[in-house]
Amino acid sequence: MSQRRSIRSKLVRAVMTTTLVALLVSIAIIIVYDLRSYQRSLLNDLATQAELVGHMSSAALSFDDPRLANENLALLRTRPQVRAAAIYDANGDLFASYQSPGETRALPAALSGAPSSEGEDLVIHQRIVENGDTLGTVYLRAENRLVQRTLDYLSIALGVTLFAMGVAYLLMRRMGHVVTAPIVAITEIARDVVATRDYSRRAPRISNDEAGELVDSFNAMLTEIEVRTRELETSSSEIAREAAERSRAQQEVMRLNEQLEQRVDERTLQLALANAELANAIEEARSANQAKSAFLSSMSHELRTPLNAILGFAQILTSDSLPSTLEQKKEFASHILKSGRHLLTLINEILDLAKVESGTVTLSMEPVALSDTLAETRTMVEPIAAARGVRVLFPDTPGAVVLADRTRLKQVLLNLLSNAVKYNRESGAVVVTCEQVAANRLRLSVQDTGAGLDAEQVASLFQPFNRLGQEGGSQEGTGIGLVVTKRLVELMGGNIGVTSSPGVGSVFWIELATTAPLAAPSAEGVASETPDVQTVPDEGEPHLILYVEDNPANLRLVEEIVRFRSDLRLLSALDGHIGLSLARAHQPELILMDLNLPGMSGIEVLKQLRADPLTSGIPVIALTANAMPRDIERGMAAGFTRYLTKPIDIDKFTDAINSTLAQRRPGDDAPAERKAE
Repeated sequence: MSQRRSIRSKLVRAVMTTTLVALLVSIAIIIVYDLRSYQRSLLNDLATQAELVGHMSSAALSFDDPRLANENLALLRTRPQVRAAAIYDANGDLFASYQSPGETRALPAALSGAPSSEGEDLVIHQRIVENGDTLGTVYLRAENRLVQRTLDYLSIALGVTLFAMGVAYLLMRRMGHVVTAPIVAITEIARDVVATRDYSRRAPRISNDEAGELVDSFNAMLTEIEVRTRELETSSSEIAREAAERSRAQQEVMRLNEQLEQRVDERTLQLALANAELANAIEEARSANQAKSAFLSSMSHELRTPLNAILGFAQILTSDSLPSTLEQKKEFASHILKSGRHLLTLINEILDLAKVESGTVTLSMEPVALSDTLAETRTMVEPIAAARGVRVLFPDTPGAVVLADRTRLKQVLLNLLSNAVKYNRESGAVVVTCEQVAANRLRLSVQDTGAGLDAEQVASLFQPFNRLGQEGGSQEGTGIGLVVTKRLVELMGGNIGVTSSPGVGSVFWIELATTAPLAAPSAEGVASETPDVQTVPDEGEPHLILYVEDNPANLRLVEEIVRFRSDLRLLSALDGHIGLSLARAHQPELILMDLNLPGMSGIEVLKQLRADPLTSGIPVIALTANAMPRDIERGMAAGFTRYLTKPIDIDKFTDAINSTLAQRRPGDDAPAERKAE
C-alpha cells in the first residue's frame, strides 16, 4: 500500500506542476498581449477623435469663432474617458476648452513641448492643418485605466489558477487509479504466489498499454513455472489448455460482436448524414426559388416605373384628344428622355450584376494614384451634391497609390458617393477620408449626415434591390449598386463594410492594397444652394380626386392627364401621412394610391382609411408598378376598388375613373365594383 501511495503521489505532483506552469505562462502571455492591444487601441481612438475635432474646428479657427469651437468640443461629453480637451491656435494660445463633469485639474494656458502623460492620464496633441497651413492644435487628455485593468486581470488570473489547480487535483485523484491499478494487481498476485505456491494465479489485464504488456509477461512467467513444476500432472495441464481455448473462443466471439456493433454504428451515421444532406438540398432549393421570385418581382417593379412615364407621356404626345402646347411637348419629351436614361441605367446595373455573378468580369490590376481618381469622381459628384445643397469634403492624398482596376475603382467610389448624396438630408455633408490601417492597406471612408440605418437594415444592405434600407422611398434606383460594388471590391482583393447610427448618418468604407504610404491628409468642402421644396396642391372643385404618389414623374403624368378633364380636380400627396390628412380634410370622391410609399405603404394607408368613418366609404384605386399576379391578388384582397398597373394605359385609366365615379354619387358610401387590370 505504501508503494501505491508513493506512485500516485508522484504522478499527482508531476501533473499539478505541469498544469501550474502551463497556466502561468498562458495567462501571462494573454495579459501582456491584451494590455498592449488596449494601450494601442486607446491611443488610436484618441488620435482619431482629435483628428475629427480638428476637421470640425478648422472653420472656427479660420474665422476666429471660439463659440463654434467650444460647441464642437462639447460633443466629447459622449466620450466619458475623455477628461479634458482644448483647441490652441497657431501661436499655442488657448482658443477653446472642455472639461468633463467632476474634472478639477486646469488646462494649460498655452501649449508647449511634446505630449506626455499627466499622472495616470494620457495626453495627445493633434495639429489642425488646412491647405498645408497649420491653424492650431487639438489637446486631449483621457483617463488611462491600464493599472486598474492590470489588477483586474491579475485577480482573474489568480482565481482561474486556483480553480484549474483544484480541478486538476480532483481529476488526478480519481484517474490515478487507472495508471496504478495494473502495478498493484501484479504486486498482490506476486505476494500471494510466493505465500501459497499456487502458480495458477494470473494477474488481470486492465489496459492495452505498457502496463498490459507487463501483465502479459508476468502471466507468461507464471505459466512457465507452472509447466516446469507440474509436468507430471497431465490432467491438470489438459484442463488448463481447455480453459485457455475456451477463453480464446470467448474473446473471438466478443471481437466479432464488437465489429458488428461498429458496422451498425457506421451505417447509422451514413444514413443520418445522407438525410441531413437531403434536407439541406431541399432547403437550398426552396431558398433559391424564393430569391428568384423576389428578384423578378423587384426587377419588374423597377423597370415598370420609368416605363410608366415613357409610355404615359408618349400617349399624351400622340393623342388627338389630349392637345398640348409646344412647351408642354418639350417638357413631356424631357420626362421621356429622363426616364429613358434612368431605364438604361437600371439595365446596365442589372447587366453588371449578371457579369459579376457569372464571373465574366475581367480586371486590369495596376498601381492607381488615389489623388487622380478622387479628382475625377469629385468632378462628377459635385454637381449632383450642389443640386441638393450637400457639401462634399475630399481629403488630400499626396503619393497614395492603391493596387486596383482604374475603371472599376472609379465606379465603386462614384456609387458610394452618389448614395451618400442621394440619401443625405438637405444641406447636409459628405466627408471622404483616407487612412493607413496597415503597412500595406489603405481605407477610404465615405461618411454622410443622412437618416442612418438600424441593425436590421445594415444586415440586409448588400442584397439586390435593397435601396439602402429605404424600401418604398422616394429615391430612384435598383438597389443593386451596392451588390456590384461589394463584388468588385472583393475581386480587387479588398474589403467593404459599413457602420451606421439612426438619426446620425452612415459610414461606408473600402480597404485596398497599397504600394505607397499615405501622407498627412487635408480636406476641403463644396457648398451648394438649397433646393426648392415641393408643395401640396390646393383643394379643387367637384369630382375631387386625391392622388398619393412619391415619384415626381408619375405625379406629373397624372396631373397632365387630369388637366384635360374640366370635370375633375386633383389633389396630390407625396406620402401616406399627408394623403390621410388630405382625405380626412377634403373628403375626395376618389383616391388613387401608389403602393410603394415612403414611411407607410399604400396597403397600410388603405387600412387606416377603412378604419376611419369619415373615409371608409371613399373608393380607392391602386395605381402601382407591382404587376406580378400575386401582387394583384394581395391588393384586391386588401380592399382596393380597382387595381391598375404601370405603365399607365390612358384609356383604361380614364375608364376606371369614369366607372368608379358613375357608381358613386354624393352621399353614397357604397363601394364601387372591385376589378384588377
